[in-house]
Amino acid sequence: MTRRGHRRTKDQLFAQFARVGTALSSPKRLELLDLLAQAERPVDAIAEQTGLSIGNTSAHLKVLHAARLVDRRREGQRVFYRLADARVVRVLRELQALARTQLVEADQLVQRFYEAPDDFEPVSPAELKRRIEEGDVLVLDVRPPEEFAAGHLPGARNLPPGELGRRLGELPGAKEIVAYCRGPYCLYSVEAVVALRRRGFRARRLAGGLPDWRARGYPVLGELT
Repeated sequence: MTRRGHRRTKDQLFAQFARVGTALSSPKRLELLDLLAQAERPVDAIAEQTGLSIGNTSAHLKVLHAARLVDRRREGQRVFYRLADARVVRVLRELQALARTQLVEADQLVQRFYEAPDDFEPVSPAELKRRIEEGDVLVLDVRPPEEFAAGHLPGARNLPPGELGRRLGELPGAKEIVAYCRGPYCLYSVEAVVALRRRGFRARRLAGGLPDWRARGYPVLGELT
């Protein structure tokens, strides 16, 4: 291959890499991927969860689909989207970690809204797996019911956002509670832990969420194969 041919090939290759980078360059598209890491969803449900119009949601999903980051299927008049590959979650986590390391603003937001209210070190997935096997912990899934139904940690109870306060009487007080939600930057679990501690429960949150647990090859119940 000539030098000009080498140049052309490299330009073409990096243009393909840039397609993925372009797809990831929108805050809302990153949020869509984080949401789809929980479960497959139709466009209208995605729009409702993200506060976007259906038109804007469809436009963002079209970009993600063009970059092969999401797959889609049609069921009647509805179009459902899901992550195209489990590696998309790993890319998201690496991007989030890099942003927090390199950008002071990102790190300050995490410290203020995620770490300051939760002054106990989060439970690692490995520690939680061991404790589930030993039976000395109550696992609380604080995501919406449809996400819980699509897959959850073994033995987890589902107390969706907004229901925790009126259902505290269902929880035994003897075991420590570990709450989890969508991922390391989901506030549901932070809010749940704060509320539980105020009521006298021993509570911590999982470091990460269901996608991070699944990525380790740990068992997930309820998901379709």
